Amino acid sequence: METINQTGVTNFLLMGFTEDADLQSLLFGLLLPMYLVTITGNLLIILAITSDSHLHTPMYFFLSNLSFADIGFTSTTIPKTLVNIHTQNKAITFAGCITQMCFFIVFGCLDNLLLTAMAYDRFVAICHPLRYTVIMTPRFCGLLALGSWMISVMGSLSEVLTVLRLSFCANTKIPHFFCDLPEVLKLACSDTLINNIIVYSATIVLAVFPLTGILFSYSQVFSSIRRISAAGGKYKAFSTCASHLLVVSLFYGTGLGVYLSSVATVSSKMSLIASVVYTMVTPMLNPFIYSLRNGDMKGAIRRLLSNMGPLTEQTMAGP
Repeated sequence: METINQTGVTNFLLMGFTEDADLQSLLFGLLLPMYLVTITGNLLIILAITSDSHLHTPMYFFLSNLSFADIGFTSTTIPKTLVNIHTQNKAITFAGCITQMCFFIVFGCLDNLLLTAMAYDRFVAICHPLRYTVIMTPRFCGLLALGSWMISVMGSLSEVLTVLRLSFCANTKIPHFFCDLPEVLKLACSDTLINNIIVYSATIVLAVFPLTGILFSYSQVFSSIRRISAAGGKYKAFSTCASHLLVVSLFYGTGLGVYLSSVATVSSKMSLIASVVYTMVTPMLNPFIYSLRNGDMKGAIRRLLSNMGPLTEQTMAGP
């Protein structure tokens, strides 16, 4: 099979979902509103938290970071997909593909680590309530967020930079709607053993370990909730965890679905569907999950929107 050096690769082809023009128009009509809702919803969460002093607590600090990560996670893949569908051009440059992979992994890992930090926050709040303010200080929360960013960036660079050493086959068609690292590695004609070792190691460190931490935290939380005698106390304690548990279930459930389906089936159609849920639906639902189940968040969003109304009218009226 003909091979070309990595420096000779100019474009990859993102094959996307379908060749049918009518279905592509339908997909464009579905993805664009979903993307706009995702950006708007997560921006509202960030603005509501930053503008309301009552929400300047560790839980909402991590939530605002999670919303920012969701915006980046979705914006890494969906705008390029929309452009490709609209222009009927499937090409993405080699540099663009590397960049997309890098940011996709950064924001995906950041989601993992922030969800773990939020689980730890709930663990301390329910299992050690008297020490909560001592443990979850603003400095400690800032260090957790900064550490999550640093680990995500280093993990992403370790996975992506090794792709630059590969030679690729003349066939550069990626059966996906974005540059997914496992799919790109399948196109390589040189040995990918080192790449696979790094990918599996990074998956263990950046996905399995955080998930283990989340499960351990909630095992302790549920154990503490069971020991609460009052029914009202049990409900209140569980309600503070319900939104986060639902988000964790969606994120890890669909994420695992992507990779299990790609391993279990030769066809990539199921993997594509799972990837849409993983990269699009989950970030879109997160603001609704956290706002609809949270009275403080709903109140903050209402106050934000009410304050934005007069400001908009003044802007339109002019000087």
